[in-house]
Amino acid sequence: MSNLSVQDKEKVKVSLSVNGRGVEGEAEPRKLLSDFIRDDLSLTGTHVGCEHGVCGSCTVLYNGKAVRSCLMFAVQANGAEIQTVEGLAKDGEQHPLQQSFTECHGLQCGFCTPGILMSSVEMLNSGEEPTRQEIKEMLSGHLCRCTGYTGIIEAIEKVCKPNECKEGEN
Repeated sequence: MSNLSVQDKEKVKVSLSVNGRGVEGEAEPRKLLSDFIRDDLSLTGTHVGCEHGVCGSCTVLYNGKAVRSCLMFAVQANGAEIQTVEGLAKDGEQHPLQQSFTECHGLQCGFCTPGILMSSVEMLNSGEEPTRQEIKEMLSGHLCRCTGYTGIIEAIEKVCKPNECKEGEN
């Protein structure tokens, strides 16, 4: 056993950038990043659903990549850049995806929406124009029990290919 082991209740300093702002805190080594974001930083837009990485509701951007924050420890994010759904709006203006989700009826209860938005932002940031099939594949990592996904797909397509929402094929 290593001399570097940390006792379960001993806290470790965590320093990271969240939504463009430097933050520091202390976390027990086993504290999940999702819990650190919600409890320590009071950013409750990151939802915790299944706590197994299956539902996708806890998705955040970690150094620009979509990750399940319920599968990472806060100490693993030390030095990282994290973006949560609260970081999408700029200067009081919603992100185009947020606007599109409203216009295209891509949300109902809203529980899954933050995670879907964050995965969609990663897809949009790639610079590629995704096909409907690629959007569906990205969404396969997110569970939504309300919408049937049609409005979600149309909302993402509207931002990728600026045109009007349409009642479309699945």
